[in-house]
Amino acid sequence: MTLGQEYHMAGNWFIIHFTENNGMAFGLQFAGGYGKLALSLFRILAVGVLGWYIFHLSRIKTGFGVIFSFSLILAGALGNIIDSALYGMLFSESTYFDLARFLPAEGGYSSFLHGKVVDMFYFPILEGTYPQWIPFLGGDSYIFFRPVFNVADSAITTGVMVLLIFQRQFFQQPKETPAENKEVTPEDPNTEPADNTQSVDK
Repeated sequence: MTLGQEYHMAGNWFIIHFTENNGMAFGLQFAGGYGKLALSLFRILAVGVLGWYIFHLSRIKTGFGVIFSFSLILAGALGNIIDSALYGMLFSESTYFDLARFLPAEGGYSSFLHGKVVDMFYFPILEGTYPQWIPFLGGDSYIFFRPVFNVADSAITTGVMVLLIFQRQFFQQPKETPAENKEVTPEDPNTEPADNTQSVDK
């Protein structure tokens, strides 16, 4: 697919739209090549820390839901790192008129860790115009959902949403039962046990 080319899978609600993201979520980016490198290195560091944290959670027998959610985030982050690290080395640059070529003779369009991330899922489910009475936005058109994303972004978003929705169940400390709070005092060995039997006068 050429850059910007799209296929309508379910009318205007679900579209495969080929685009490339040069930076973070929603197309945000740091300026220059050094900014891209810093972003890639930060992602690698974050993935390393997150991987260690998941290992720690598994060691302390944390519930499946917590580990699964963090694993989704880790998998999504790894996917975007691999994309940005290798995609630019393996393909020629995508344009609005020519298809990218795999392993071009002149080499890829960028070096290691400087590539772009491919996005393709587009869900413009709701379109309309803001009412005139809304400050700064009145009369402007809107689309929900406007950002184009990929599978890795979906995994990250799903993991974060599950953690937010079920955080009380995941991280709530178990309540102690009254039996756990009851202090057991050792008996004095010099104290004779009480005789609860009643004497019968003969």
